[in-house]
Amino acid sequence: MQTAYLSHPLCLKHDMGAHHPECPARIHAIEDQLIASGLMNYLQHHEADEATREQLLRVHDAGYVDSIAASVPPQGIAQLDGDTAMNPYSYLAALRAAGAVVMAVDLVMAGKAENAFCNIRPPGHHAERAQAMGFCIFNNIAVGAAHALAQHGLQRVAILDFDVHHGNGTENIFHDDPRVMLCSTFQHPFYPYCGTDSGNGHIINVPLVAGSGSMEFRAAVTRHWLPALENFQPEMLFISAGFDAHRDDDMAMLNLSESDYAWVTTEAKRIAERFAQRRIVSALEGGYELHALGRSVAAHIKVLSGL
Repeated sequence: MQTAYLSHPLCLKHDMGAHHPECPARIHAIEDQLIASGLMNYLQHHEADEATREQLLRVHDAGYVDSIAASVPPQGIAQLDGDTAMNPYSYLAALRAAGAVVMAVDLVMAGKAENAFCNIRPPGHHAERAQAMGFCIFNNIAVGAAHALAQHGLQRVAILDFDVHHGNGTENIFHDDPRVMLCSTFQHPFYPYCGTDSGNGHIINVPLVAGSGSMEFRAAVTRHWLPALENFQPEMLFISAGFDAHRDDDMAMLNLSESDYAWVTTEAKRIAERFAQRRIVSALEGGYELHALGRSVAAHIKVLSGL
């Protein structure tokens, strides 16, 4: 089966202003690299649906969802926090970004694709139950995971997050839900300045100090993520696929490379083959050096697709 590739033109129209690192060019950089590498023709292409209110309310408070809808500016840009803003298209883009992950879950659960990658923005893993932050409006991966549990009857799902920043929003949403395991590596101390003490056994946080590279990252995954996942036996895997821990990305100070993203994707596929009927849904989070982002996503998708 092919890997499903999901996006939507509205994800290009969300724009937080000149010089903002979370920019529309990120999607173009990924697509350009997928075309140049020959991967694009082998993927199963889908335009994302909008997430429904019901789907959003599984992970977000109703008042928060309403406040986002009410914050759409008729023109220009409206700030949600110091890092996160909306233009007239941002709300619709955020609905499509979350909807992409829901659609990916449905495709994979129906056996129409073995796995999926969602090339979407705004990203999601910093969005908490009732707060936008860190470039994120709705928590796309959380919406998808909650959909898998509620709509498809799964009992255990796991989220793997290798973004350079801790997925505080995902932890906030699922901290007290033992059906969802979160495995996260991130630079610490660093934005959002949390994550070192999850307080329970299904949140597997592994902070990495500035300057850490391939050896430290692979050791964290091997020593902490993989035993926890083997024990948990997830029925579906989700990936918060942030590529800003790349050595060329000056957003942070970790030193990963494309080969590390290929390696962790291979490990995720191995877990999915053992426990989850090969079901994986991956969604774009961070990654701001455009050339490194394109190459890293191509390496990730090449492994997902088995090409």
